[in-house]
Amino acid sequence: MTKIAVIDLGSNSVRLQISVVDPGQAPQILVREKEYVRLSENMGTAKILQPDPIRRTMVALEKFQHLIATHNCDQVIGIATAAVRQAQNQQEFLHQVKQAYGFDFQVVTGEQEAFLDYLGVTRTFARQDCLILDTGGASTEIILVHDRQAQRLISLPFGSVNLTQRFQLEDVISAANLFEALTFAEMQLTGIKWLRKAHNLPLIVLGGSNRSIAKIDRRKHNTPKDLLPPVHGYQMSAQAIFALTSKLLAMDKKERANIPGLAKNRADIIIGGLIPINLLLRTLHITEVTFSNAGLREGVVFAHLENLTLPQ
Repeated sequence: MTKIAVIDLGSNSVRLQISVVDPGQAPQILVREKEYVRLSENMGTAKILQPDPIRRTMVALEKFQHLIATHNCDQVIGIATAAVRQAQNQQEFLHQVKQAYGFDFQVVTGEQEAFLDYLGVTRTFARQDCLILDTGGASTEIILVHDRQAQRLISLPFGSVNLTQRFQLEDVISAANLFEALTFAEMQLTGIKWLRKAHNLPLIVLGGSNRSIAKIDRRKHNTPKDLLPPVHGYQMSAQAIFALTSKLLAMDKKERANIPGLAKNRADIIIGGLIPINLLLRTLHITEVTFSNAGLREGVVFAHLENLTLPQ
């Protein structure tokens, strides 16, 4: 039995997942921890990681260090994504982390991040053909899957945090700001010519903003918390997602923070985070969405077990 710890250093949250791996068996998740650190906050056009987000991240990593030691993990794999990938002070930050906690982080490219998402989804869903969408804090990954193979993949440099800050979507949403945000994101998406092949394909989504839709929908049926269906495999129609997005748009941040199922610290970035899924549903005429709780962290474990090399 081997215990593998994966630290996913994202733009909005840092997550720890400890999996137990036995030969010939599917990995079993032992620990899931998440801390909202919003590392990409106020990076601006200069792309500089700021002192407060760095401080929050270091506090979270110290907590993870204790958990990893407590569970006697055999291996620790650190993956850093969009915020660190884009940061001009990347090396100084990673050196600070290494000196404080001994963690070595691999800064993956957008394409490598998308490939890990693909592994996490396709190893936990029996879908031959689908489109995968991962909306993070500072990037959005899209993968076209055909015959269970990643036919095309791309990473776009926008997500829930930087879209929100760029177009002032935190609180009361103005029509002008929403229009500018939608236009910006749509221009990026319509430039991906191979997306046309995903017309009417099943859409599998992951990322905190997307999963928030499923969590809100689960709670609105007044099901006791201990009987809620799992997010992994949860399904919603496009029309239900459009209706929920419309409802959220009509609220201010305080009202959104009181919605059952929506984490209070996502209330300010949820609108920005839902722009990619809404645009894909509309432009590709997709009628139903399946939510995935598996993505990059599971992909890291599967890549390790299958001895796969990430695309360069």
